[in-house]
Amino acid sequence: MSRYRSLVFFLAASAFFGGTFVAAKAGLEFFPPLLFVAYRFDIGAALLLSVVLYRFPRERWLPRTRADIAGILAAGVFAIGATNALIFVGQQYVTSGVSSIIYSLNPIMTPILAAFLLSDERLSRSGAGGMLLGLVGVALVVNLNPADLLGGAVVGKALVLAAAVSGALGSVLIRRADSTLDSTVRTAWALPVAAVLCHISSFAAGEQASAVTWTPAALAALGYVGVFSGALAFIAYFGLLDNVGAIRGNLVFYAVPIVATLGGWLLLGETISALTVVGFGVICLGFVLLGRETITAELSRIRRGIARRTGSGSDSVTGVVGDTPRWSEQD
Repeated sequence: MSRYRSLVFFLAASAFFGGTFVAAKAGLEFFPPLLFVAYRFDIGAALLLSVVLYRFPRERWLPRTRADIAGILAAGVFAIGATNALIFVGQQYVTSGVSSIIYSLNPIMTPILAAFLLSDERLSRSGAGGMLLGLVGVALVVNLNPADLLGGAVVGKALVLAAAVSGALGSVLIRRADSTLDSTVRTAWALPVAAVLCHISSFAAGEQASAVTWTPAALAALGYVGVFSGALAFIAYFGLLDNVGAIRGNLVFYAVPIVATLGGWLLLGETISALTVVGFGVICLGFVLLGRETITAELSRIRRGIARRTGSGSDSVTGVVGDTPRWSEQD
């Protein structure tokens, strides 16, 4: 059940985050960037706090330990607040495609930070190879031109890169805090922290609410980033981190460009090139390589189940079932 729950969280976070870069780019025509993010978190916080107050008894939604407070601050300040503020400001200067590929460095940075801050998360050589393959696949999906990364808009690209570092750091610090709060409860407290941080930053930057142009397109962009890529996406994302850890949880950002590309094809009539299809395959291969140990263990479990149902062999991991040799997990 935990494995299926993690898969649901992964797919939901990928789907909801997939439209974030597009909606953010569209919304920046109507909102100052930091105020846009602040309004996004205002909506997400109001929705999620209402859900938590309705669903959870008081003893489950009140933070009680230092670990609870540390987890809330790690999520609110780094994983949500600073990360999204940097993305939205950076996207004033770079395209959604370039932003998504730069932010896809997040899964690469996570194990580096985890190596220093966590004792229970390490990446094997095959896992590192899987991550690199995933990054190559993302570059193929967005049909990345190296000149786009190296030329122009240096400030915007640096801001998105800083967002990737902030997101990776936040996810690792959440894991390090080891809070006992439910991930939904922690996110409900983290969103107001992120909202306050962004409102203060917006005020300090001299942004004015009078600069907002309220149009149907503006409301649609704000509604999407507030509800879907805000409250719902963060519930799924932080639930995934609790289930599988920071390193594997952040692989969701390899799937985001796939969702964005497929969404453009289905909804906007955008074409998908042969190179994009190759990129999808490379990303899938990277996931398989990264999850090789999990996949091998799952196949062994299935083989044991078949052996028990057919009564054709031992329940051990190694040995012979009928006339068919069975593999050990070391194989």
